[in-house]
Amino acid sequence: MSLPEELQAREAAARQRVEELEAEAVELALRLEKAREVLSRLEITRETVTEVLAELSAAETDAGPDVPAGQVPGPEKTSAPHGVGVMVVPPWREGLVTAVLPDMYRDIVEVIADAPGPLQAKQIVPRIGLEATTGKIEGTRGKLKRLVERGWLDEDAPGRFGLARRGLGADRASS
Repeated sequence: MSLPEELQAREAAARQRVEELEAEAVELALRLEKAREVLSRLEITRETVTEVLAELSAAETDAGPDVPAGQVPGPEKTSAPHGVGVMVVPPWREGLVTAVLPDMYRDIVEVIADAPGPLQAKQIVPRIGLEATTGKIEGTRGKLKRLVERGWLDEDAPGRFGLARRGLGADRASS
């Protein structure tokens, strides 16, 4: 076999190997996307379960003995929620500071407090150190809605979140 024939044979073999690897890469990309979808659904499910358990815990706390006017129980005085790893977001009330919030919720409130105006979930996600995937954005949107429900944030327009209008910035300074 001559040198040009040998080079042509090697080139054909290399081209075939590249085509095989490209086909494998396409298959792996499809499998990766399916795995990401499963992960995203599981994250959203876990967050929903956490939210429901926290709401049940808050309902039990609300049904408990009343706290005298002017006294705000600290996070150590709230009853333990059902389940493991449940993050409780207490309803905002006068004198309560962001330090009582779980870390992720506190980060969200701080990002919004530092923003010049209302933000969308997709703008908040990278600012709190998460990858901007659908699952992370939806999970953060759920947290934003929970913070609105509990009085920490306002949803000025659909999907646009800002600080509740009562001077939360002062609360941040004392946290």
